[in-house]
Amino acid sequence: QVRLVESGGESVQAGHSLKLSCIASGRAFETYVMGWFRQAPGKEREFVAVDRRSDGNVKYADPVKGRCTITRDNAKNTVYLQMNSLKPEDTAVYYCAAAPVLFGLGNEVSVYRYWGQGTQVTVSS
Repeated sequence: QVRLVESGGESVQAGHSLKLSCIASGRAFETYVMGWFRQAPGKEREFVAVDRRSDGNVKYADPVKGRCTITRDNAKNTVYLQMNSLKPEDTAVYYCAAAPVLFGLGNEVSVYRYWGQGTQVTVSS
């Protein structure tokens, strides 16, 4: 069992930056595929970024590519999402997710077994 707790969400103005954190409980954090997703009101949960542990590769959704960076600190059981040049359309609840095995590209909700409770990011123009 893995428990995930996100933090770092805030209300900010467009153009500002935020760094989200997700702390995982449980063992073998370094073996998990870790992803970030977001869900805006009235919309489906969508992929943001993934740290594909198996090949050391990271992937980003096109809307955030070049503005977001996913990193992990295995010693702290923590994965981060640095978001720069925030836009109003980035407003959403951001969720951290963990998968013991990588299926496909790691960009689908169904891949992930464990989810955090989410942290709200609000970007005003």
